Amino acid sequence: MRRWWSGLKPFMISGLPKSSSLRYFLGLYMRWNFPLYGYFGIGLIALVKLALALDWRPWTVWTTPVAWTGYIFFMDAWNYRLRGRSLVMDRTREFFLMLPLSVGLWEIFEGYNLFIRNWHYVGLPEQLWVRYSGYAWSFATIIPAVFETAEWAIGWTPFRRPRRGIKVTKGMLYSFIFCGAVFLVLPLISPFRYARYMAALVWAGFALLLDPINYLRGRESILRDWERGEYGRFAALLLAGLICGVLWEFWNYWAAAKWIYDVPILGNIKLFEMPVLGFLGFPPFAVELFVMYNALRRFPLQTYISKG
Repeated sequence: MRRWWSGLKPFMISGLPKSSSLRYFLGLYMRWNFPLYGYFGIGLIALVKLALALDWRPWTVWTTPVAWTGYIFFMDAWNYRLRGRSLVMDRTREFFLMLPLSVGLWEIFEGYNLFIRNWHYVGLPEQLWVRYSGYAWSFATIIPAVFETAEWAIGWTPFRRPRRGIKVTKGMLYSFIFCGAVFLVLPLISPFRYARYMAALVWAGFALLLDPINYLRGRESILRDWERGEYGRFAALLLAGLICGVLWEFWNYWAAAKWIYDVPILGNIKLFEMPVLGFLGFPPFAVELFVMYNALRRFPLQTYISKG
């Protein structure tokens, strides 16, 4: 797709008169190097805000998927503008692969929610095919949004500085695997009166279980980064999880179709619909998505989120 975009650029202005104002502004646009779909993303976000302000139905029902589609296009274009690399431009196939994987991985958490019952959905369309289309579209945006945000954050200078690495031992790896397995099993076998307090185990369990396995298989791994003294990717993922978490809750708060939380600990102290303690779950959730995604990847040493 990058070659298509690069080849199109000259033809956009070559046929315009040299004195044309349009040619002048297009020339500025080309030098700024911000892909057109980035503006489309900004437009989608603006459309969502306008629809919410004017209470336009059914746009307000589709707030989450439309806003996050716009966010992904904008962030991808911004990453291209900053660093000359982009998920959509450079790894188009991977981008489309992420969409169903994002749906499938989030459905795992929906499955756990049947046991912990920490959230439920309201205001959904009555027609089932419309409802499930909205589910699929919304869930498909989760991983691309987190990865695009992490790619932006990892360019920060503090995240790029190498530091002293840690020693990764077999004992450490197998201890993490054991703890992750225990974390993931406990919510499934505990009575509901206990399981409803175990959301934190779900948000950490897959990372503990799968990252050591990724390390042993030679795949991208947070532990391997730490071993090399490279902590930037981990920090970028934590920051990306927090940023996306705030935006998820911000857009969800105003949407007509939304999720509501049933968190048992300090559930009445909220920012938007989310109890404030729940925001602590977003940073490890981003790490967990990265680890789960790399556990499923066909090409073990290639991953979108670079090390800078």
